[in-house]
Amino acid sequence: MFRLDPKQAVLDHVATQGATRNGATALSEAAERIVRDPAEPTYSGAVISGIAQAVEALLLATLGFTIHRIYVSEGEALYFPLIVGTVLLANVLFNAARTHRIATYRSLRKQAGRVAAAWSLAFTVLVAGLVLFKASGLVSRVWLVGWFVTGAILLLAFRFSLRALVQQWTREGKLKRRTVIVGGGHDAEVLIDAIHEGADTDIGLLGLFDDRFDERSPGSVAGLPKLGKVADLIEFARRTRVDLVIVSMPLSAEKRVLEMLKQLWVLPVDIRLSAHMSKLRFTSKAYSYVGDVPVFDVVDRPISDWNLVFKWLFDKSVALTALVLLSPVMVATAIAIKLESKGPVFFRQKRHGFNNELIEIYKFRSMYADKFDATASKLVTKDDPRVTKVGKFIRKTSIDELPQLFNVLKGELSIVGPRPHALQAKAANQLYYEAVEGYFARHRVKPGMTGWAQIHGWRGETDTVEKIMHRVNHDLHYIENWSLFLDLYIVVMTPVSLVTRSENAF
Repeated sequence: MFRLDPKQAVLDHVATQGATRNGATALSEAAERIVRDPAEPTYSGAVISGIAQAVEALLLATLGFTIHRIYVSEGEALYFPLIVGTVLLANVLFNAARTHRIATYRSLRKQAGRVAAAWSLAFTVLVAGLVLFKASGLVSRVWLVGWFVTGAILLLAFRFSLRALVQQWTREGKLKRRTVIVGGGHDAEVLIDAIHEGADTDIGLLGLFDDRFDERSPGSVAGLPKLGKVADLIEFARRTRVDLVIVSMPLSAEKRVLEMLKQLWVLPVDIRLSAHMSKLRFTSKAYSYVGDVPVFDVVDRPISDWNLVFKWLFDKSVALTALVLLSPVMVATAIAIKLESKGPVFFRQKRHGFNNELIEIYKFRSMYADKFDATASKLVTKDDPRVTKVGKFIRKTSIDELPQLFNVLKGELSIVGPRPHALQAKAANQLYYEAVEGYFARHRVKPGMTGWAQIHGWRGETDTVEKIMHRVNHDLHYIENWSLFLDLYIVVMTPVSLVTRSENAF
């Protein structure tokens, strides 16, 4: 898979600024029509497949134990590993037969045949193992035959029910990935036709983006409208959900592909390079597929499918636990703020969230009420007269950030992620996104209360461009290397860094 070097991209990326610096660039009327039409929520195929596997395994195991309890009611020490082992083997065989895929769920005969064959093979292995280890006399033949027959019936009933559900979601568009194509002309036309033939149920084509405006790239290709230039795609994807970008350019156009990637890598989307017109032929493992169209995986969304579920669970569980444990500290802080100065306990501020979406974060007020700086146009410095005595302490210890736990529960922040910056925050009198090219690549994931940059000392004042560069590079490192273990490590190290690396926090 092609990978951009984040540090190099921070230095090289140019086009993002033009699309975001002034808030929003003008889109074509065709693009505006799509933006105005709300994007319906969709379901992840990987998550559906995972849940289906878990439910299927649970049903088979429950059936096996139920028949054992009704007919045999003894020898649990032997039957338990037999049932669990057979169910696990069957799941492996179902996956090897490619039955746990959205496309297979939609089929009838193909799905039924593969599932029945895999279940039969699992039982063949079970019986062979019993004979090989001379344990066949210890297992009830009625239980064995009963579980096999009823298990096959249960599998087919479950799969037919799943098929009906998947077909309903397909009709409702719940499984379609909102897709745009970069490129035009004949190559794009062939690609669009191939998608319509083999992936129309899973791919919802929105339009094309192409920098060329000549006979090689007309305003409409295969009935799909051109929505603008490649740079316009950045603003388009900020204002409406885009799941997948397919680049219809020949592999020989290396320079064009690289220039396009330097513009689009800041977006939280999957980017694929179509290989349907390439004369080069690679092994099948080199490709992934959009329907029947071979593509190269160029850029993946940092967190998607099951990882998104796991991170959501991590955020919610940690936030709830922290609120319970730290509630005495938060109550004491609120009382101290009210006792020292007039004004509200909480301070609200607009910041950029996931994919540049504007969110309002909560903080404990650390400044005098008449000296609020809602846009943070002037950074807080050491011994800043605007900061109260209580404010100095809670800023130094990051207690002022604790109300953002409510932002986490609302789904606007994560526990761990790049810190959301104030809209007008500056480094050396330059707005952050002016000082650092590719700055908005930080927003490919949801911002967090703490992050990789913070535990390495890059928190607090950013009076030089170098400091914000280091912070951004640490944020990009986190995005490229995300895992739940990394999140857990950052959570554990955050209180340590507050003690050992707080010299820049004012």
